[in-house]
Amino acid sequence: MDHIDELESKSIYIIREAYKQFKKISMLWSIGKDSTALLWLCRKAFYGKIPFPVMHIDTSYKFKEIYEFRDRYAQEWGLKLIVARNEEAIKNGMGPDKNKLNCCTELKTNALKQAMAQHNFRALLLGIRRDEHGIRAKERVFSPRNQEFQWNYKDQPPELWDQFKNKSDEETHLRVHPMLHWTELDIWKYVQREGMPIVNLYLAKKYPDGVSRRYRSIGCETCCNPVESEADTIDKIVDELETTTVAERSGRAQDKEQAYMMQKLRALGYM
Repeated sequence: MDHIDELESKSIYIIREAYKQFKKISMLWSIGKDSTALLWLCRKAFYGKIPFPVMHIDTSYKFKEIYEFRDRYAQEWGLKLIVARNEEAIKNGMGPDKNKLNCCTELKTNALKQAMAQHNFRALLLGIRRDEHGIRAKERVFSPRNQEFQWNYKDQPPELWDQFKNKSDEETHLRVHPMLHWTELDIWKYVQREGMPIVNLYLAKKYPDGVSRRYRSIGCETCCNPVESEADTIDKIVDELETTTVAERSGRAQDKEQAYMMQKLRALGYM
């Protein structure tokens, strides 16, 4: 068993354990590389047919390529897809121009709250990794949230020797993170090995100014910028990541707008 096999095995164990404990569970699918890898793992964990819904939080500002990918593979893989939108906030004109913190809170966090209440989910599977952002390094595999979806990052249960606290009080829900132990390079090596489909935004292309760029991290089109890169294949992405010093989320606007913004967002219930 090699390194990628070990990562996969541990993640599948966590996914199955979460489903065993919480039948009212859903998986969040942003359509990015990490959540698509998690979706791939969930399909493997249940032999091709995921027994719970997959939820996409739609801000209405996603790349068209994300919507196209979502609709194609939701149909091909037979997913029980839930598209969650904060329709009232969208109708009232909420957007990135209203301040990134407010926008993310209304169109992502509050949209998720509404969907959780509507479907009465007790747990959520997410494809976040500890190496992606400093605040995510504080996460646990089974991470409790209170009734307001708030995350107390100063009071997290210990998880020693892979012993997880996989039960929560009735008034809370759990965020389950089966891929905390993966790295960005691990993800791409997994994509490479599995032949997993990904949104083509991750592959470099020439822009009108003659510079080749690709997206390292994708989300809302209004908040993401590509980075210079010649990596137009999965093999080249793997080679690039072996030597790059550029941060993965260097193109994400919400990480730059103000100090500790990601910590504030996640404390309020952001993914």
